[in-house]
Amino acid sequence: MVDLPVGSDDRSRLARNPLREQIRRVLVDGLLSGRWQPGERIVERRIAAELNVSQAPVREALRELETLRLIESVPNKGARVRAFGVADMAEIYPVRAGLELVAAELAAPGLAEDPRPLEREVDALKRATAEGDVEEQIKHSVEFHREIVRAARNSVLLHTWESLGVEVWTRLSVRWLNMELHAKAADHAQITEAFRKCDPEVGRMLRDHVLNYVEAAMKSHNAVR
Repeated sequence: MVDLPVGSDDRSRLARNPLREQIRRVLVDGLLSGRWQPGERIVERRIAAELNVSQAPVREALRELETLRLIESVPNKGARVRAFGVADMAEIYPVRAGLELVAAELAAPGLAEDPRPLEREVDALKRATAEGDVEEQIKHSVEFHREIVRAARNSVLLHTWESLGVEVWTRLSVRWLNMELHAKAADHAQITEAFRKCDPEVGRMLRDHVLNYVEAAMKSHNAVR
């Protein structure tokens, strides 16, 4: 079992933010960096001790990752890392694409009137791409899509979209499957312009954009095999 690095910065973040959310981030970072390999156990008690928190928020974070199919519970053995890859994306992304198609159609009138939330994310994504800041690219790419779903003003739709763990899967796609976000950055500007112009095809554009993530990830993954 590999130790989690826990410094003063880790504990200060935990103090400022919801424990479950921050613990989940630490766990995901561990998966991304290879601290835990597929099939390896993640011991709830040990993580709680290393982060100086109770086991309850650790358990909640692990359950969230299990819902995202990153962790699996094994009877009498606890939680362990699932083996996952492009095939998982091929199942998740079409669902996400369908949700965002509906979101775009519902959000279109409001975003035509005020596309500034999307413009802010496009500008931030361009800066992050120019600076080669992958974490910021991921952040603003995901936030662009989240703004569209929020603009739909449908709480069920937003909750369902959030339950897919879009940010987590985007990070995994970039880090593990060599998916390049900069190749998709231009799409965001085009989609924003389509909202501004009340283009009736904007929903289809957004759906195809999301589905292309899977295609790009598969091409990148196969190229390095």
